[in-house]
Amino acid sequence: MAVDLMSTIEGSHLEGFFPKGWDLAKFDKLCARPPESITERQPWWNDGFEPVACESLADFNTFMGHEIARQIRLSAEAGEKLAIILPVGPMGMYRWAVYFLQEWGVSCRHVYGFNMDEWSDADGNTVPPGSPGSFQDAMEQAFYEPLGELTVPPEQRNFATKDNLPAYGEKIQALREEGAKLVVVFGVGRVCHIAFWEPHFAGEFDDVDEWKKPTHRIAAKLHPLTIEQNAITSFKSRTTLVSARANTIGPGLFLKADHIIGGCDGTLGRGMMWQGMSLRVTLLHEPTPWIPSSFMPTLSGKLFYLDELAGPLEAECN
Repeated sequence: MAVDLMSTIEGSHLEGFFPKGWDLAKFDKLCARPPESITERQPWWNDGFEPVACESLADFNTFMGHEIARQIRLSAEAGEKLAIILPVGPMGMYRWAVYFLQEWGVSCRHVYGFNMDEWSDADGNTVPPGSPGSFQDAMEQAFYEPLGELTVPPEQRNFATKDNLPAYGEKIQALREEGAKLVVVFGVGRVCHIAFWEPHFAGEFDDVDEWKKPTHRIAAKLHPLTIEQNAITSFKSRTTLVSARANTIGPGLFLKADHIIGGCDGTLGRGMMWQGMSLRVTLLHEPTPWIPSSFMPTLSGKLFYLDELAGPLEAECN
């Protein structure tokens, strides 16, 4: 007798909880594959896409930070502007990005930064700097301020406010017309979102092409698992501090990247993790709007992940 989610969900409080486009039985089969299977190239992967395993969190932060700094350096050496979309999570790589840029003496005056999301209320008003969990504060403190004289000019830093976020698309397009490259840095959410572009948004669109068009969403309604993920990772388990809404970029921006730099570091110690299934589905499930992160391997770039997340993903009491 099988006792698992698929056999017990009917009539339970979880019925209707997961995005309706999710095939949970298929997810389970992907999770049951051996750890080495996650690097097996899939037909839809971009030839320039590469998953990169990291043995430790220290390696992860260093490698990912180096890749961010390398892209900034390459654009500087080419005499090009760089538009870079930045996440607040993961975060440890920014210390190393700063280290390498300072070591190389690379100025970021050619860089235009775009925070990919921010907490908001139901009208899209974002939390002001200084508020608990402010993404603007986090980016200023982790990246812009430590760069010192090499930093991105303040007028070239963009945050996902109600007024500024809708202008991201035009600003980035204008930069690209001037020869700028677009780099997207991201983490993968518990429900496989990119930024706060949630899987349940897929139900609002007639087809994939329509789903790919939006550049942003104001006051996006977040999935409960996204709220709990952030309670665990950013608010010391205090769910009451997490907003149920956020302003976010959409696939009309993150799928236009010339180069991607992804990161999955969601381990919790003592064998516990929250990102193992999300990583598996991102890499091994064919692209579908119901799994936004499944489109990222179709782009050129790297996805860094902690080796532990590869599994095996099996039951273990901790």
